[in-house]
Amino acid sequence: MGCPAGIGPEIIIKAFATNPKWLLSPPAVVIGDMNILKRASSVLGIDIPIKSWMPGDPLSKSAIYVFTRTCLDIEEVPWGKPNSSTGNASFKYIAAGIKLCQENKLSGLVTAPISKLGLRLAGIDYPGHTEIIADKTSTKRYAMMLAGDKLRVTLVTIHCPLRDVADGISTEKVFQIIALTDFSLKNDFGLNEPEIAVAALNPHGGESGMFGDEEEQFITPAIKMAKEKGIMASGPYPPDTVFYQAINGKFDAVVCQYHDQGLIPFKLIHFRDGVNLTLGLPIIRTSVDHGTAYDLAGTGEADCASLEAAIRLASKMVMNRIR
Repeated sequence: MGCPAGIGPEIIIKAFATNPKWLLSPPAVVIGDMNILKRASSVLGIDIPIKSWMPGDPLSKSAIYVFTRTCLDIEEVPWGKPNSSTGNASFKYIAAGIKLCQENKLSGLVTAPISKLGLRLAGIDYPGHTEIIADKTSTKRYAMMLAGDKLRVTLVTIHCPLRDVADGISTEKVFQIIALTDFSLKNDFGLNEPEIAVAALNPHGGESGMFGDEEEQFITPAIKMAKEKGIMASGPYPPDTVFYQAINGKFDAVVCQYHDQGLIPFKLIHFRDGVNLTLGLPIIRTSVDHGTAYDLAGTGEADCASLEAAIRLASKMVMNRIR
């Protein structure tokens, strides 16, 4: 459910009310808090039953089912204001989802946004979902992908200052992101021979070392390693042209060297319906591609398009993995 004080509860109510088939094929449940969801339902004016669920219970089309992990007092959880209780609740929902996936009681996990501040106030020392899930599943090598119908990007470096990006790039790291991207495109997206473009770091791809040598020193050797493993990777391509080529069908994904290199073109195309997924995990995890939007929480104006896309992609990944 994400942070109880954010827009997660509202977009969940909107998405399930609009798509009741998710309660049948594939069946989907909410891990969270019934009190908070009922408050969101009231704010939205959506009259839909919200019922308790336990693993193994049957589902019908007439209600939203909740695996209850908290029973928060709504008076103590004002909209838009994270606190220690919301941070602790967010963590409980994630931990429960991971456990149910590991026990094969759920096929995949879709996460609504949480607050790093809320986690910190609760004394939980993780920067976000990805790190929690990686730790709880003992995953050492993982990557972030942003996926939409027209563009997919993965990131070599993620949340680090721009001045530190070059130092965060190595041949091994670039290769690992290429390999994780290739594995996901084949196993999660059902692509038999995916074409992966690797973006350069520097303007004009370094211009033969005139504008930087990271391409020659790290990125090109990583692409060579990938090709030797049978991966259809190519580049490094100048960033000012590679995304246009990908959007027009030449590539199935672009490996990007830093956060904004990938997210700016991605959000330009997929601002409403982008999906964030974590590659390399033993469980399926997708997420909305936005934050808690505390300024919108409780207004009923939050857009559920990204959550809908995340649920659809998780379902697609489940079917591709079992085919």
